[in-house]
Amino acid sequence: MMTKKVLVAMSGGVDSSVAALLLQEAGYEIAGVTMCLGVRGAEGEHPRCCGPEAVQDARWVCDKLGIRHYVLDYADELEKWVIGPFVREYARGRTPNPCVVCNRYLKFGSLLARAVAFGFDALATGHYAKVEETGGQYGLLRPRDRRKDQTYFLYHIETDALPRILFPLGPYTKEEVRAIASRAGLPVAAKAESQDICFVTQKTYHDFMKARLGEIKPGRIVDRSGRCLGEHRGIAFYTVGQRGGLGISHPVPLYVLAIDVAKSEIIVGEKGELLGKELIAGDLNRLRPDWPEAVQAKIRYRKKESPCRVTFEDGRARVVFEDDQEAITPGQSIVFYDGDGVLGGGVIEEVIHGDR
Repeated sequence: MMTKKVLVAMSGGVDSSVAALLLQEAGYEIAGVTMCLGVRGAEGEHPRCCGPEAVQDARWVCDKLGIRHYVLDYADELEKWVIGPFVREYARGRTPNPCVVCNRYLKFGSLLARAVAFGFDALATGHYAKVEETGGQYGLLRPRDRRKDQTYFLYHIETDALPRILFPLGPYTKEEVRAIASRAGLPVAAKAESQDICFVTQKTYHDFMKARLGEIKPGRIVDRSGRCLGEHRGIAFYTVGQRGGLGISHPVPLYVLAIDVAKSEIIVGEKGELLGKELIAGDLNRLRPDWPEAVQAKIRYRKKESPCRVTFEDGRARVVFEDDQEAITPGQSIVFYDGDGVLGGGVIEEVIHGDR
């Protein structure tokens, strides 16, 4: 066993708790760490995760395992790297993915660096993914449980960091993880999963954006020809593919096709107009230098990957899918795969329609 001393990022949930248990049973010397994000619930509400209750749950698990537990203040870093950019992206008419950013800068950037500085050989988390070494090269791979595959959120990990990262849950299903927690008597065995953005403690992200942006100016809702169909409440409240909340009476359902920030306009159309095959992505991270000619990619977490071809130029990727994709959304990530291997990914900057 080359890696002996491991710091385990523990959120107080069942996944990270079982990750710690599995490493301990495998003979690693471990300690737990919880990132205190300074997230406070709205009046009368508790934070969905990362709050005082999560810290206490993580501490209970560490006490059960007989290991040390550290709490690190990440409130300022969350604001700088995640919340601030999240708000600015929505104000630009884009739809960001804060989990990708958090993993990139906080967990596998700052926290990994601190783990090494503290004398640990590696950082472990409860993500469903795998890191494997072949011929001296480390790669990011999808886990056994494809329903829980979280590699979409992990593509921006630096290649040099992979040898210092452990994902103990890669070989397990979610059901097996809960069974392990239950057999071990972990106090979080039946704890529900958090599905929401951790720092949005209001009922909706709209309320969060109102509190952050203050006055949000309304504007026109138009069709592709520029004909005005109604008025929107502010571009920060809309995303490509959205159907509800338009307030438009129309013979057929309308969807947000694009957002024109310069004109403060929401462009809408019928569902078929959401389809597209081509996009431009930037802010790339390539986990493997050599890619096959044909790869697969997905444009959002819950979407199945589709065959495509990729060409690189000036630090950006031009992606052409074999089949139409629905609601390609600027600001979201596109992640590329070769079988189980993650090739890398980037952020969607532009959708290319057939008229170009």
